[in-house]
Amino acid sequence: MSTLATSLTIEPAFHLPAPSAEELKAVMRHVAGTVSVVTAGDGEDRTGATVTSATALSVDPPTMIVNINKSSSTWPVIAKYGHFCVNILDIEDQVVAERFSGKDGLKGRQRYGGAEWTTLVTGAAALVGSLASIDCEVEDIIERHSHAIIIGRVVAVTAQGGSPLIYSRGRYGSVSS
Repeated sequence: MSTLATSLTIEPAFHLPAPSAEELKAVMRHVAGTVSVVTAGDGEDRTGATVTSATALSVDPPTMIVNINKSSSTWPVIAKYGHFCVNILDIEDQVVAERFSGKDGLKGRQRYGGAEWTTLVTGAAALVGSLASIDCEVEDIIERHSHAIIIGRVVAVTAQGGSPLIYSRGRYGSVSS
């Protein structure tokens, strides 16, 4: 009769120094990611952030995961309201991505100007005309280092055709067929 080990420790053959934050950032710029705007809040107390870190965690049950910097103005609003909406942007939505990135100094509800918004179930804003909007209720939050890993139960979705907006090496682009 054999027994299974419950934990395994593997010692590396040699130790390298950990990369700096800048080195990791430079390496990660090579990864192309679909651009989304994560929205949260209600009325005057709404905000959002441009991210490339939104993905499905599970399809059964439907669950999303987003990573939000804890220094972002979006983080406390998600924590307060317990909801968020992932708006997957079309190539035509680059101006929305730039507005929600915070580079131009716009904050909170000011970021919503110049686009048409609606709500699905939770009250978080869904961008009309985006490739998809995925409305979520917060299920769990894991705080690690500079970010909060937010797991959301999907309560509603919308989708339409188009070409996704991609971000890589500091530039926006699209995927051509």
